[in-house]
Amino acid sequence: MSGDRTLLSLRLTVDYPSKPGVLRDVAIEMRQGEILGLVGQSGSGKSTLALAILRLLGRRGGVVHGTICFEGRELLALSEREMRILRGYRIALVLQSPLASLNPALRIGTQLEEAWRTHSRNDSETCRGAISQALASASLDEGEAFLRRFPSEVSVGQAQRVLIAMAILHRPSLLIADEPTSALDAITQAEVLALFGGLNRKLGTAVLYISHDLLSVASLCHRIAILEGAKIVETASAEKIFTAPAHPYARQLIGALAVNPFLRRDAELVSVQTQSE
Repeated sequence: MSGDRTLLSLRLTVDYPSKPGVLRDVAIEMRQGEILGLVGQSGSGKSTLALAILRLLGRRGGVVHGTICFEGRELLALSEREMRILRGYRIALVLQSPLASLNPALRIGTQLEEAWRTHSRNDSETCRGAISQALASASLDEGEAFLRRFPSEVSVGQAQRVLIAMAILHRPSLLIADEPTSALDAITQAEVLALFGGLNRKLGTAVLYISHDLLSVASLCHRIAILEGAKIVETASAEKIFTAPAHPYARQLIGALAVNPFLRRDAELVSVQTQSE
């Protein structure tokens, strides 16, 4: 991690008109440059929390109560105009379905250019340089031929990397990754996880990594928060969660794994953090 200063601190409750208490008094704190894993079964409210941070729940009728402090600013007190400036610039989002997230009618280069110009009015040369750098950081071809492709002309793994490149165009301080590997095969999933780890180390970008896949969380995250019954029931280092979970639900999750990535057969602790470049 690049530092110990608080980047994000929240405590919130989320209600829908037909379903109150989707999240109840959920508290999370992230430090700058940290990778925090948010784990919970399907329907536990993980994606709701991501959208709450971005102030996007209102479009679905959700109401957020509490506080969301990001880089010293209270997000719930900001206007929609101020939030539009933050979204994609200081806080970026990578979703689980890349082909659904990209516009099928626009070339990849056009979509990257539009994402850049949403937050910057610099000249075309600066824009091209930023796009080239983002593509290289996401391990993608920077050539004109790739930029002229449509989303349907690339693999799902490449499309996910395009989304990641788009997310890091403006070097955000927080990247929210919501089940970003669920649509990928095992090899591509490992490559994308390594990519997130590399971006965290090289750019100092904090990552809120949301997943139900404990093994991927173990391979990437510094700390883990476990969501169950609309509440955070335990938050601790990845090592502690996997070797000495305190909450019964956390113990149940870890116990369900066929292989615990933090334990050898002889019970020696091993690190699965992806620290190599």
